[in-house]
Amino acid sequence: MSSSKIFKRKLLSIAVLGVCGLTQNAVAAEPAEQKIILAPLVITATRVEQNSFDLPVAIDVVEKKDIQDGQLQMTLSESLIRVPGITAQNRNNQSQDPQISSRGFGSRSSFGVRGVRVYVDGIPLTMPDGQGQPGVVDLSAVKSIEVMRGPFSALYGSSSGGVIQMLSEDAPKTAEVGATVMLGSDNTKREIMNATGTSENIEYLLNVSNFETDGYREHGAGKKQQATAKFKINISEATKLTALVNWFDQEAQDPSGLARANPGEPSAFTNPRGVAKVTTDANARVYRSHRQVGFNLEHALSENNTINVMSYAGTRENSQYLSLKPGGTNNNANSRASDISRDFWGTDVRWDNKGDLFSRPYNISLGLTYGKMNDARMDINADNGIKRSITVLNNTNYALNRDEANISTNFDQYIQGKWSVLDSVDLHAGARRTKVKLEVKDKFITGTSANGDTSGSVEYQKTTPVVGIVWKVNPALNLYANYGKGFETPTFIEVAYSSLAGLGPNFNLKPSTSNNYELGLKAFVLDNTRVNVTVFKTNSENEIVAISGAPYAVYTNAGKTERQGLELSADAALAHNFNLYAAYTYLDAKFTSSFIGSSPTPVASGNHIPGTYRSQLYGEVSWKAPSLGFSTAFEGRYNSKVYVDDINTAGETAPAYTIFNLRAGFKQNVENWSFSEYARIENLFDKDYIGSVRVNDTNKRFYEPAAGRNYLIGLNANYRFN
Repeated sequence: MSSSKIFKRKLLSIAVLGVCGLTQNAVAAEPAEQKIILAPLVITATRVEQNSFDLPVAIDVVEKKDIQDGQLQMTLSESLIRVPGITAQNRNNQSQDPQISSRGFGSRSSFGVRGVRVYVDGIPLTMPDGQGQPGVVDLSAVKSIEVMRGPFSALYGSSSGGVIQMLSEDAPKTAEVGATVMLGSDNTKREIMNATGTSENIEYLLNVSNFETDGYREHGAGKKQQATAKFKINISEATKLTALVNWFDQEAQDPSGLARANPGEPSAFTNPRGVAKVTTDANARVYRSHRQVGFNLEHALSENNTINVMSYAGTRENSQYLSLKPGGTNNNANSRASDISRDFWGTDVRWDNKGDLFSRPYNISLGLTYGKMNDARMDINADNGIKRSITVLNNTNYALNRDEANISTNFDQYIQGKWSVLDSVDLHAGARRTKVKLEVKDKFITGTSANGDTSGSVEYQKTTPVVGIVWKVNPALNLYANYGKGFETPTFIEVAYSSLAGLGPNFNLKPSTSNNYELGLKAFVLDNTRVNVTVFKTNSENEIVAISGAPYAVYTNAGKTERQGLELSADAALAHNFNLYAAYTYLDAKFTSSFIGSSPTPVASGNHIPGTYRSQLYGEVSWKAPSLGFSTAFEGRYNSKVYVDDINTAGETAPAYTIFNLRAGFKQNVENWSFSEYARIENLFDKDYIGSVRVNDTNKRFYEPAAGRNYLIGLNANYRFN
């Protein structure tokens, strides 16, 4: 279930029974008290804690038990598959973040997450240029994930699809220490250690973990070490300071994609564990390190006024080796090494005020946001995974292709508020003024460089208003509607090259803009079920699409696109400790004007946007035996077929699939100790399927096969001090 909180309310409050078509006689037959599943509290939608049931926003919460119980806790795709409107695909590739999209935005991202903004405890993991790295956060230290879709996402800046916010664990009053060990298929290992508690006025959380795997596919091994530290200092009743530190080191092989049928290569559909020879020849792989610290100071000026000051800073090192077409490209090199050394920092200052306007309650937030990212980028030819020496710059086989500084900044102002115009009607509105600047300082202007000095900059500005209204029909039924404009700027990956020859940045690339519409219903049905239904439509212009070509990926603007669909979720607590949960998404995402894309064949109006699934369904039946400390769940997941390129090439789709998973575990409490043991079987019936696709891949290696039947077992021990 998406919420574990239960409260009792009198029969008189259950007016939704009438909505469900039940007669008065049926109501009279019910017992005098009913249990209702309480909708979770959220902060992402309005920046102040509110009940999600009363918001005109499509927002869901993934709870701790769904993040950690029977899960490896390594990627967001494990948890987000249960959220309607979200596509979260595990690439089975440790060198890449999961493929996450919201209502189809972000589906074509090759690296990281774009089109969806990612946060942890209010601190952005999305850089000013729009590229996000959710892998920074260790999910074993996360208590919940809030996922917001639709128009109100625009109040977080340049993103069209949605907002994902991870909230880290809170410290208990009594000190605790714990350890977890996991073992799984393909020699997968994970160890976690944590310590948490409260000492005088300081709440603390320390979490460290180690992960290693050989990977499902050949050339897919990886390892990752992470650490999280959180300190909350209660300076006074009115003032609290929270500090959050995230650290990780990672190295991983990159198995890349497979083709349906390329001569001399394994096929994604007959040899899913295989890897293309060009990938192993290039020794495709990645090395990453990330250090980040953030602070949030909250001070109550008065009962009705609060100031929040958030700041963060960090560094990131990334070295990625990518394979090229064999022979004749990049002076006969078979790979490229792309190195990034990044410094970044930012701040957000917000004033929250609440009171009465014309004797009706309101709350309002005003804020300023600034962020800066400075990348030292270098692109070097490599042979067999080894960089060519830069000392041969004056030789015809020069090694260096790119040496530049990429500087991105954003400066935004926003306002957001709610006014209860009637007892049964709330009005929500807001606006954000966004300014994003991308600047390139070219250092590769000597030797054999044919580009000359490609330094330059571009600036994007947009105001994105949103408005929403919720009608509280009765205590168990809310209806809402909202509208907003969206704005999505190009990332540095997308402006990197203006031509397939790699001749300088493409500062002519335009930002994508959109109009977003949403209608929704939130209801408690009977005494045990909560239902959310949302219909939406988004019309976009200048969507950013790839016209990839070896050895460089180039992007352009498509004409118009349209996304419309339905999101449905139902959460029911049944008798005898059974629970049911289901989430369904229907998405019709298509181009509504033609354009020239990644091939000479024009992309026709009416083509499906690649990487978007028409239908997705997730269902779960769970059961608990409290007296035994036992719990188990049977999960099912269905995804329809998906197109892999803009022209919707006949025969090039990843087929629909249905898979099932099973998890079970025990928990025991012995004096100050608590123990848990659990097991998980993924892809129970060993289904062959494509886990994710690489949109518009030049070499036709569109497909990333998912793992067959695999297992995970874990043991946790926790000690609570008196």
